[in-house]
Amino acid sequence: MPELPQDEILVAGRWTRGGGPAGDITDPATGEVIARLHTASAEDVDTAAEAARHAAADPAWRDLAPHLRARCLHRIADLVERDADHLSAVQTADTGKSRSETHALVASAAGTFRYAAAVLETAEDAVTPSRGDYVTVSTHEPIGVIGAIAPWNSPVASDAQKIAPALAAGNAVLLKPADWTPLTSLALGRLITESGLPDGLVSILPGPGRVVGDAIVRHPAIGKVTFTGGTTTGRGIARVAAEKLMPVSLELGGKSPTIVFEDADLEQALAGVMFGIFSSSGQSCIAGSRLFIARERYDEFLGELVARTRKLRVGPGTSPDTQVAPMVHHRHRDSVAAHVDLARQEGARVLCGGAAPEGEEYAKGAYYLPTVLDGLPNTSRTCQEEIFGPVLVALPFDGEDDLVEQANDSVYGLACGLWTRDLGRAWRVARRIEAGTVWINTYKQFSSSTPFGGMKESGLGSEKGIGWLRGYQRQKSLYFGTRSTPLPWAL
Repeated sequence: MPELPQDEILVAGRWTRGGGPAGDITDPATGEVIARLHTASAEDVDTAAEAARHAAADPAWRDLAPHLRARCLHRIADLVERDADHLSAVQTADTGKSRSETHALVASAAGTFRYAAAVLETAEDAVTPSRGDYVTVSTHEPIGVIGAIAPWNSPVASDAQKIAPALAAGNAVLLKPADWTPLTSLALGRLITESGLPDGLVSILPGPGRVVGDAIVRHPAIGKVTFTGGTTTGRGIARVAAEKLMPVSLELGGKSPTIVFEDADLEQALAGVMFGIFSSSGQSCIAGSRLFIARERYDEFLGELVARTRKLRVGPGTSPDTQVAPMVHHRHRDSVAAHVDLARQEGARVLCGGAAPEGEEYAKGAYYLPTVLDGLPNTSRTCQEEIFGPVLVALPFDGEDDLVEQANDSVYGLACGLWTRDLGRAWRVARRIEAGTVWINTYKQFSSSTPFGGMKESGLGSEKGIGWLRGYQRQKSLYFGTRSTPLPWAL
């Protein structure tokens, strides 16, 4: 067990015990309590927000040249890379994820800070074409204070994706980690304070959404909220934002289709489908949880998929052999199990999994076996509702039109994967699928330089890409008059 953060939260540049109630943090692999943490109170949020307002307006930060602000981000990235092993170990203890995955997430976090720094140094304002006796300039300024609400499934990477562009754009940030996984965010907060960033620019405020999240969203100092999480909570945030006329970025749920055409490379498709749903124990908004297989390959592909799924190694995240780690929390494991019970009631065939693994080594952990279902129509609740666990439901399709109709028959539109050797077909289908990201002959690959966002009930706005910073800024137009005589109307 790594050295875990103490019972302190980061409020306005000061590490202090939170003013809210204390709660236990448990190891998902063993069920043991590994930390006790006092959460933030509404008063802590108010203190942090007011300090953030002043810190963002301070000329020492507000007027800092872009290349100097970029240095701050690079220093944070250096510290993340220096402490990569520790951050990885803390995240495994916090979330249950395998060490190989948490190492990759830490590397992603460092890369996000570096990419935001690079975009900051190369971002340009514009001299726009004039339509009169003036010179026009379109420029960008910070919003001020950003409220960032992060999910529990990949805290260090998600935290970086909210903090880095907000700081690069010149703002201050109030980050609320998820209830179940605050330790990783607090460990990252220690590195941010060590980097020498001015006090008050970043606060880490763990606690329940109904208290801390609500206080952040409603606080008058908050000029934008970026949220990753459930669609129901996202709608609530959007309603408050509408009242405040405040911009929001919402990355919400998904029920992503993965598609195997009859000409797909079998090995490539099997590996991609399994990685897409069973890595991260299926706890991913982009998990490929609906598998559409061309009818002529259905039995062959599904049979091989089930045989390989049964061989996946389930175990603690600390074991180098683990492929499927425990769920983040026992309550979440029970929620996944309840969804599978619902699938049985709807008439699903459970081809493998469908239960917690047996054995003493699994008895106290939040484990659930990787599960494959079929025999349900796409209209069933199992095919329509997000399960957020290692549960895959397979369906056959007949031709492109049938596939597209079924794949798009969902309130979600976050991601999609498809496997085919026919690039023309890949282009046609990818353009017809209602999803913000489509992977072709691969899955769950990300680049900071490529925008990511959802359609329909999967969210609003996007993250990443060259325009990332602009989402954390306000645009302003400047007109410089060039006439040598007064405006004629006034004469």
